[in-house]
Amino acid sequence: PVVEPVGPLSALGFGVERTWMVVALSLSGIAEVVTGAQDAKDVLGGPIRIAEISGEAAASGVATFVGLIAVLSASIGLINLFPVPVLDGGHLMFYAIEAVRGRPLRERWQEIGNGIGLALVLSLMIFATFNDLARL
Repeated sequence: PVVEPVGPLSALGFGVERTWMVVALSLSGIAEVVTGAQDAKDVLGGPIRIAEISGEAAASGVATFVGLIAVLSASIGLINLFPVPVLDGGHLMFYAIEAVRGRPLRERWQEIGNGIGLALVLSLMIFATFNDLARL
């Protein structure tokens, strides 16, 4: 791709616009998997797939590689905000529950939630890795 120099304000606006685009596409992709319009095996990549795509992006040039890093960063940031205990979004969920109830959840319930959240996150990581291995 051709990279044209722009001023700081234009670059900031472009960065915000692209970040929102990545967030919207990520949410759309997740919705398609949840509704069954897409198979998770077709769209979910783990560390091996990320390495493959990174190699392709690096071979295409610095701008493409930096763009991929930005996309990965925005996507990971979005996922981190999901209301799953152990992720930041899960902590925000616990704070929201505390705000509604006027007191925090009992520590035991938070521990149970964190255990379930950890199991979900690890399951997703394992699924993505097995999915990568199946593609080889």
